[in-house]
Amino acid sequence: MSNDAQQIVIVGSSFAGMTAALEIRRKLDERHRIVVLDPHADFTFIPSLIWLPFGLREPEDVTFPLGPIYQRKGIDFRATAATGFDLDQRIVHTADGEDVHYDKLLLATGPRLAFDKIPGLGPHGGHTQSVCTLDHALLARDAWTRFLENPGPVVVGTAQGGSCFGASYEFLFNVKHRIDKAGLAAAAPVTFVTAEPFLGHFGFGGVADSAKRVERFFERLGIEGIPSNAIAEVRDGEMQLEGGRVLPFAYSMIVPPFTGVDAIRATPGLGNPMGFVPIDDEFRHPQHRDVFAAGVDIAIAPPAQTPVPAGVPKTGQMSEAMARVAAHNIAADVNGTATQQMPLSEIAAVCVLDAGNNGIIFKADHVLGDSRHPHVMAGPQAHWAKVAFERYFLATRRRGMASL
Repeated sequence: MSNDAQQIVIVGSSFAGMTAALEIRRKLDERHRIVVLDPHADFTFIPSLIWLPFGLREPEDVTFPLGPIYQRKGIDFRATAATGFDLDQRIVHTADGEDVHYDKLLLATGPRLAFDKIPGLGPHGGHTQSVCTLDHALLARDAWTRFLENPGPVVVGTAQGGSCFGASYEFLFNVKHRIDKAGLAAAAPVTFVTAEPFLGHFGFGGVADSAKRVERFFERLGIEGIPSNAIAEVRDGEMQLEGGRVLPFAYSMIVPPFTGVDAIRATPGLGNPMGFVPIDDEFRHPQHRDVFAAGVDIAIAPPAQTPVPAGVPKTGQMSEAMARVAAHNIAADVNGTATQQMPLSEIAAVCVLDAGNNGIIFKADHVLGDSRHPHVMAGPQAHWAKVAFERYFLATRRRGMASL
């Protein structure tokens, strides 16, 4: 235990970063300073972004300002991005030119959205939409308005190297629901393209009979699924797959490949070749013992290789579980108490796939490896479960509460 005041710097303030900041503040006395760096002044509940394009949510419904919450908790929040790290001097370089010293560092940056890996992909200079950020979801809403005026085929999916399969499934089911409600089913056939080796794989081999459940959903809704496929190029109104097939579209939402953020990729010895941060069972960097990581920016090897690269998903619930372990161990280092471990193979996962007025709930006690008690449930209760969780999460986090 150190008697000196410590400065803990957290880079990122989404699910992992915010949870860790609140947990560390709760575990450490006021001598120790906590600094949170994030270029976004507001928290965004990303799971609800699949509803924004259809007018079911507005930005103010799924966001809240971070500054007042952190101020009440005695946490120093700075709305700036990390641009690099000096691991020897323990310094974070920031976009506003300030160098921030750390005694302990937690990386919770989220991913880099690598639209550039596929020609023509993405909403900026490309031809597809995204719901990975609030700005992207608003652009997807504008595109949806144009689509309703001139409907046609729809293509939804997750590109090779992506890992957020849940969002693409949810968007798929919601877009099909909205098309059917608008009476456009004949004019707007829906196709799903995914890097998964089979539908319902989700990046970790599936949960119980998820493959059959998802296939049944597709059959009932009249959706064509194209698994184990890579996107070669996107042009205006058409998507070419690596096998040569060309899919026409009037509207498309594709979750892009993920890599680590530029600040990590540019720092030698911090990330792997893809820019993701290696961690041990304490969510501590193996070589840099005062550096921790949690959330989408950590490196997780897939449980098995797939013909088309498919990343392991890191949901908000998983990210918060990681952040709690990292926060405990940072506080333990400072306080001189026992650390705790949580192997990645022991992380549980709960995923709710909303389908507009229906959905599927998956629960696995081990997201990697064999799950002892996997559970899959389909029905309208899935939709209401997601709505209830959204409201509960936003209500508690707006009050600065990190426990569910």
